[in-house]
Amino acid sequence: MRRLGVALMLWFTTGFAPAAHADEVEKVLFLVVDKNGVFASNTLTGRIDRLELQAKETIQEYKVANAVAVVVTNQRYAAYGVLPGGWQSVRVRAQEKTESVEVGDYSATVVTSDRILNFYGRRGAWSETRRSVQ
Repeated sequence: MRRLGVALMLWFTTGFAPAAHADEVEKVLFLVVDKNGVFASNTLTGRIDRLELQAKETIQEYKVANAVAVVVTNQRYAAYGVLPGGWQSVRVRAQEKTESVEVGDYSATVVTSDRILNFYGRRGAWSETRRSVQ
């Protein structure tokens, strides 16, 4: 009951109601994909950053969440995090196949035939571990 009173007081004094879920990540990242590249529209910082494709590089898959995006090409895994801004890439290894790509909030995971790669969008950093092949 006390929370309701505080919420109503906040709404009456400021005109704004508190967010329903304070831990939710606001949708601040959008992708525009065309034949010349991928554009990350970062509404948090007001930036639009282009991922330029290299010669013979083609987009195979892309996913975007509220604050992180991953683009899979035939040559690399490129990720974008809204806080640091800018694209960060990791090269695809010879004979490596992408098995899955998941994105959510500030994080992304790419599973390949050889590795598990994580991208943390708050820092803009990739990490990886080799998968054991049996």
